[in-house]
Amino acid sequence: MKTKLYCFLLLFCTMTTLSFAQTKEEKAVAAQVELLRKAMVDADKVTLEKLTDAKLSYGHSGGKIEDKPTFVENIVSGHSDFVSIDLTDQTIVISGNTAIVRHNLAAATNDNGKAGNVHLHVLSVWVKEGSQWKMIARQAVKQPVANS
Repeated sequence: MKTKLYCFLLLFCTMTTLSFAQTKEEKAVAAQVELLRKAMVDADKVTLEKLTDAKLSYGHSGGKIEDKPTFVENIVSGHSDFVSIDLTDQTIVISGNTAIVRHNLAAATNDNGKAGNVHLHVLSVWVKEGSQWKMIARQAVKQPVANS
């Protein structure tokens, strides 16, 4: 009886692990998202330009929309200065050469020398160009404040 129970538990754990495993493409997209997070904190112009598509549409939670040159310049110049960025609850869905990424973003900022914190829900769309995934769209919305 113990052997059957042990085998069942082992099978259940294996199936659960496999069902949550990321595909090769999901892992590749997750790696690009992490590179973007790091490049935004480091204000790394070269990496920001590599990771974003020429047709980028970048929507801020306050309603401002940026194209690729404006997005990159605002990060590099310190106009949008991320001191730290933490991403949680990330999901990745792939359909053909398009990936949809959702996560929560918590960041410490220092925009134009003014310290702050942001908490956002972020949706980004990535397209595969050759063997590389590039972000073509991003939209952020403010997380609702919990009622006390």
